[in-house]
Amino acid sequence: MTYCVAMRLSSGLVFASDSRTNAGVDHISTFRKLHVFQQDGERTLVLQSAGNLATTQSIISLLLRRSQDAERPSLLNAPSLYEAASLVGETVREVIQRDSEAQQSGSTTDFSCNLLLGGQIRGEEMRLFHIYPQGNFIEATRDTPYFQIGESKYGKPIIDRVLNYDTPLEQAMQCALISLDSTLRSNLSVGLPLDVMIYPRGSFSSAQQYRITEDHPHFSAIRKGWGEGLVSIFKQLPPLAL
Repeated sequence: MTYCVAMRLSSGLVFASDSRTNAGVDHISTFRKLHVFQQDGERTLVLQSAGNLATTQSIISLLLRRSQDAERPSLLNAPSLYEAASLVGETVREVIQRDSEAQQSGSTTDFSCNLLLGGQIRGEEMRLFHIYPQGNFIEATRDTPYFQIGESKYGKPIIDRVLNYDTPLEQAMQCALISLDSTLRSNLSVGLPLDVMIYPRGSFSSAQQYRITEDHPHFSAIRKGWGEGLVSIFKQLPPLAL
């Protein structure tokens, strides 16, 4: 399992993902879930993945390979974010159908996955899509400015309380990190390191991309401050009077 969150706000986009794919007593695997497709000054697209690892790795590999061929449709030549989301959806269907048909009779393997695709192509506004295992997708709006995939329930309350379309990017990233920390504390299948990125509107740059490990000073300070703040506020609640 994993946890990814993406936010489309008035001033830019925020992306945050964990990197754990398998957690057990004696086996923990780490794979990157945040992938950037970049053409400086022309487009910046970010793809996040959750679900069956073999499926998502095949999808990313196909998208990367096809982006190297200028003669075929790809994320680096799609004329709009909508068409880029359609291309990802087609690739999702292709991989899941191929692997499902190849599985042995009686197998119960779940090949499904969910993806988030966000970014900006020159000539249009920023957009953010949630792409489902069936290949169809929905788009973020002013009223619903964020999407989550994977183990989302633990990190959702803080986002719902704090985030709106006009939240500044730095505050939105702090919200995303607290959301991830809440999930880390409650679910073993989500783990460090984290991959995060801030995309300022119109920048066409992936420069603000970071990997956060256990000893990252800012993340450690956020975790400590948030935990102590919750305890402090809890102690200030009015006494129980039923």
